[in-house]
Amino acid sequence: MRGEDKAQAALAEGHPALIWQTIVADTETPVGAALKLMESQRGDFLLESVEGGAVRGRYSLLGLDPDLVFRAEQGRASINRQWRRDRAAFEESTDNPVAALRALADECRIDVPKGLPPALACLVGYFAYETIGMVEDVPRAAGPGLGLPDMVFARPTLLLVFDSLGDELHCIAPIWPDSGDDPSALIEQARSRIDTALQRLGGGAPSHSPTSSLPMPTAQLDPVVSAADYTSMVERAKDYIVAGDIFQVVLSQRYTCPFPLPPIELYRALRRVNPSPFLYFLDLPDFAVVGSSPEILVRVRPGEGGASEVTVRPIAGTRPRGSSEQADRAAEESLLSDAKERAEHLMLLDLGRNDVGRVATSGSVEVTDSFTIERYSHVMHIVSNVVGRLDPKFDAIDALFAGFPAGTVSGAPKLRACQIVAELERDARGPYAGGVGYFAPDGSLDSCIVLRTAVVKDQMMHVQAGAGIVADSDPDYERRECEAKAGALRAAAAEAFRQAEKRR
Repeated sequence: MRGEDKAQAALAEGHPALIWQTIVADTETPVGAALKLMESQRGDFLLESVEGGAVRGRYSLLGLDPDLVFRAEQGRASINRQWRRDRAAFEESTDNPVAALRALADECRIDVPKGLPPALACLVGYFAYETIGMVEDVPRAAGPGLGLPDMVFARPTLLLVFDSLGDELHCIAPIWPDSGDDPSALIEQARSRIDTALQRLGGGAPSHSPTSSLPMPTAQLDPVVSAADYTSMVERAKDYIVAGDIFQVVLSQRYTCPFPLPPIELYRALRRVNPSPFLYFLDLPDFAVVGSSPEILVRVRPGEGGASEVTVRPIAGTRPRGSSEQADRAAEESLLSDAKERAEHLMLLDLGRNDVGRVATSGSVEVTDSFTIERYSHVMHIVSNVVGRLDPKFDAIDALFAGFPAGTVSGAPKLRACQIVAELERDARGPYAGGVGYFAPDGSLDSCIVLRTAVVKDQMMHVQAGAGIVADSDPDYERRECEAKAGALRAAAAEAFRQAEKRR
């Protein structure tokens, strides 16, 4: 097992460490490993990537068997450090949720040995949209929505990193010591976790059959908000725009559909029908978050000269995909020549520059891509990219909340738009328009906006999608845009149901 000597020395000083084993993995896939190793509602996760909607990303992460779960709701944070033994053993933090999460991310930092891939995750989870109320003067919507926590993060004790370029699998066991722990015993336990996982990988995958012998339901997304009510929301938003409160606001609506299969079956289908830069399956207690987001929320990674680099990638401007390459090109030309779409994108690009500028060193903010088109399974978008060097007085969490929530899911000016969203939507958004991401052992952060995402709870699938409202918005057009964006999840549910019927 690699890294044991360095781990022994670190643990003896009370510092976290890791050991690992690397194997050839040209016949193992991340999904296949997930089917063999994940346990339902334990806090396990799978993260994958398809770049530009077409090229599979190099690294995939499978996190297993967390020893710690962090949760925040209604302005209070709690941590369960006994998760593997007692899932009810949460203790409330004396810090506010943002400070508590920052302290936990710092606690989880590890000196990672050379030779391991950069894509490592020590805390993985989500921030609900309502997290904005913890750092800004934004009220919560009156309705509870799905009643989920505002934040949930899990710390895995086993991390499998698939390197598709090298056909390698790095099986990594982080070790988080408590005072008085014997380093040798901790290393032996970590070694056992790796050995057990590798043995289970050598076996066959369990079957995932339907939970019922009844026919699969129709994959139809039923809107929670009526067409008339959504029209009323849009018209009220336009009143605020005319009054000068805002330039733009994103109004969303939620859809529901029965989903009687294990949530991983939805993920398996979604990654096929809507491959995206951020694919994620979070199998959390009582519910799962299944998504294929196209958009970075905030990314903080080591840059040149030792300074960290902050990235945001605004996406605004949408057209449905065409039925042919010729139709796609026509849609691209239409999108890039649409004055309304260009103005909306430029406004949100400026907002992205401002967000990065809040935490970047003076003069370092740069637009590296501007008004490019990215195609996805059901829609295409206008995309730009903004980077800046992180000021040393800030950290990854500062960068996250400088850009949270993204202007592309809230509006501009952002604070007033968020207040109007809380008023007009009436129900808490939950994970939608918040973020899914991970903190790495070196203090970096990778996060995406929760878009093209379903929450699966109590055998129901909940999907939310929004549209940017400006002064001349047509309510019917904006409602149809919401439906188009939710279409990827409807198609994924239909595909999951078809595969379930075939397995009978």
